Amino acid sequence: MRVSVSWLREYVDLPADLPTGDLEQALVDLGIEVESVVDLAESVTGQLVVGEVREIEELTGFKKPIRFCRVDVGAANGTGEPQEIVCGARNFAVGDRVVVILPGGVLPGGFAIGARKTYGHNSAGMICSAKELGLGDDHSGIIVLGPDVTAKPGDDARTVVGLDDVVLDLEITPDRGYALSLRGLARELSHAFEVPLRDPALLPAPRGTETPAYPVEVRDTVGCDRYAARLVRGVDPNAPTPSWMAQRLVTAGIRSISLPVDITNYVMLELGQPMHAFDADRIAGPLVVRRAEAGEKLTTLDGVNRVLTADDMVICDDTGPISLAAVMGGETSEVVTGGTTNVLFEAAHWDPAMVGRTARRHKLFSEAAKRWERGVDPAVALVALERAVRLLTEHGGGTPSAEILDIDHVRPRTPISLPADLPTRRVGVEYPPARVVALLERVGCTVAQGADRLSEDPGVVGVASGVGTTLSVTPPTWRPDLTDPADLVEEVVRLDGYDKVPSVLPTAPPGRGLTPRQRRRRAVAGSLAERGYVEVLAHPFVSPELADQLGLPADDPRRPAVRLANPLSEEEPLLRTTLLGPLLGTLKRNLGRGLRDLALYEIGAVFHPRVGAGSPPAMGVDRRPTDEEFAAADAVVPAQPVHVAAVLSGDIDPAGWWGAGRPAGWADAIEAARDVLAAAGIPDEWVEVRAAEYAPWHPGRCAELLVDGSVVGHAGELHPLVVAALELPRRTCAMELNLDALPPSPVTPAPTVSGFPPALIDVALVVDESVPAEQVRRALEAGAGELLEDVRLFDVYSSAQLGAGRRSLAYKLTFRAPDRTLTGEEALAARDAAVAVVAERFGATLRGA
Repeated sequence: MRVSVSWLREYVDLPADLPTGDLEQALVDLGIEVESVVDLAESVTGQLVVGEVREIEELTGFKKPIRFCRVDVGAANGTGEPQEIVCGARNFAVGDRVVVILPGGVLPGGFAIGARKTYGHNSAGMICSAKELGLGDDHSGIIVLGPDVTAKPGDDARTVVGLDDVVLDLEITPDRGYALSLRGLARELSHAFEVPLRDPALLPAPRGTETPAYPVEVRDTVGCDRYAARLVRGVDPNAPTPSWMAQRLVTAGIRSISLPVDITNYVMLELGQPMHAFDADRIAGPLVVRRAEAGEKLTTLDGVNRVLTADDMVICDDTGPISLAAVMGGETSEVVTGGTTNVLFEAAHWDPAMVGRTARRHKLFSEAAKRWERGVDPAVALVALERAVRLLTEHGGGTPSAEILDIDHVRPRTPISLPADLPTRRVGVEYPPARVVALLERVGCTVAQGADRLSEDPGVVGVASGVGTTLSVTPPTWRPDLTDPADLVEEVVRLDGYDKVPSVLPTAPPGRGLTPRQRRRRAVAGSLAERGYVEVLAHPFVSPELADQLGLPADDPRRPAVRLANPLSEEEPLLRTTLLGPLLGTLKRNLGRGLRDLALYEIGAVFHPRVGAGSPPAMGVDRRPTDEEFAAADAVVPAQPVHVAAVLSGDIDPAGWWGAGRPAGWADAIEAARDVLAAAGIPDEWVEVRAAEYAPWHPGRCAELLVDGSVVGHAGELHPLVVAALELPRRTCAMELNLDALPPSPVTPAPTVSGFPPALIDVALVVDESVPAEQVRRALEAGAGELLEDVRLFDVYSSAQLGAGRRSLAYKLTFRAPDRTLTGEEALAARDAAVAVVAERFGATLRGA
């Protein structure tokens, strides 16, 4: 929100010589984030003067409209002759007064202005827009001064356009909607500097009358609990917006449109009450405030034809919807400059949740919607109407109707019970009860219990000391964020000063270091990183179509997913049941950015819904949940096992002058899974790898990994249909393991180191090609006995000489004894015993025997 300090001074008596740094610090201390404080007087240097357009020559033959203008700038240019300026804007005419910066001047951002030849004409200077002067974001046209501006050509334009002011650019958090108004900011600054506040909402306003200003029916009093309206007849349709109002709107970043519309925006900035102006002559019949019917259509003021849903609120006449309530008006009832003479002002109060959903659904984040979803004071509707009517009749003529509509279903605020000593107990700073009451009343709260008997003397017990005393606090109407005792405690601390709360580091409790689960997770991450995999952190949200893209069967337990009630994106409303979906999305995004050889991994939780678990019990914040309540709530929370997944694409060994590279394959994914199990402390003899069919992997290039007979994950090459659906390269490989399914690591004794030489023997065994090499390796280990130190597959060979369906597996066997040098006979006997077990289990024969 952008706001000028001069406007703020109308409502709060800030010190006359207040430095901008002190003002910024005061706002920060109050919890309001300051993006910038800009002294506009220093933002533009050089001659910035008022000019009057004398001549306009339309230039043709260019891609865009160009005008060659002669502008009277008085004696500011030293000659008194009209200044020649080329300009592309078209919102001004001969006789209009504009803002001109002459050569030698510098605009915000360091943009220097000079004289040059362009479009075949000399141009000396620039006719300025609000954006070019740093006054707002409007760049659709240049600033045209209103008839109420008395400055003549050549006069300094800084005071005319407000460049003698200081502008605050504030970032208002969602819970502080009241600060999106001059009224709210002035109240905050009155607290900071302890100066009087002139609340603009205290303007005397007439109450609603029995006869309404216009017939209106509100059918949904939850979505709209207050609707007020008043009619002004006989308005001058061509009445201009006064320059001071247009200037303040431009400074706030709002474009000046027409007098009635500008007044609604001005009142919104002043009071925080969004309003809407209807052309009463363009409304057909009574107004009805209701929920939209699914499929209804409305063309909003931005010219977009929108399809409505049953969650939207609309204002209708006999023709149908004419306004998307609280977000944007419709074209059919728009106030038209030069045509509207009867204006119907509306000031309502809408449900914040409904407005927020509507704004996100239609991607219409208007200034009004921004305020509604943060909370608006329902008590200022009639004041806003009175303020708007007075401004319109003063500057546009017309006669306000005596009838005032006020349909009021607003519920009074519920008092909050606050123990008087709660701020002291929660914050650790002594807040006497009388101080607590004073600060809450400064916020605007009504403290109903014992406030007149409280004492600052900490020695007084009972009510005065706050011990055992409960205050009944009713928050003001403009603070919908104050709903429980913790909110009130925060207000006490905020107004008393965050700087008074000491920074005390708590004493770290003694611990035992990392848990076994943490050590395992770090070991797994380190193992993959050491092998060249890059860790990513993907969003855990997925689309409903992902299960089909991964080819999951209809009965796959990974299909049911938890749906978020308020997702960040409507396209991804589900929580992931596998890491592969988001991880493959990250792979695709990196491929799209020019990378080709990728090895990524992620460690994170997946979410499996508990079918039939129901809803969690309602739990308050006034006490710790009981064990039974916690258990009931925990039973509803989705199961969240921690998985690790990795994906590979492109070359795993890069190509270069040293030779050709090697593309990643299914074996690399399986090896990554084995590395993870080894890093997790799982002994190799516990691990079994065997062929499997499991989506989304290729049925012929998929392996399942078992630990102690239980499947803990899968690895291999992705199915071609999955690769095509996700638009990934062919032969993309992946693995995923459930870390929580792994058993605890056993205590492994230190290996015995032998100083005696090893005996190395190679064996080549011919087996059916369906026999896994891993099972052959295990059979060799089982038959060789304790003398076998290591066994490693180093060659796979097949040929017609071996026979159809047969292949040769060659292993290097390392034998070693801990206490002696093995003889050749001992080594051969151990080899023969190993080969015998393989022959017995798989019918293997020694190649060449």
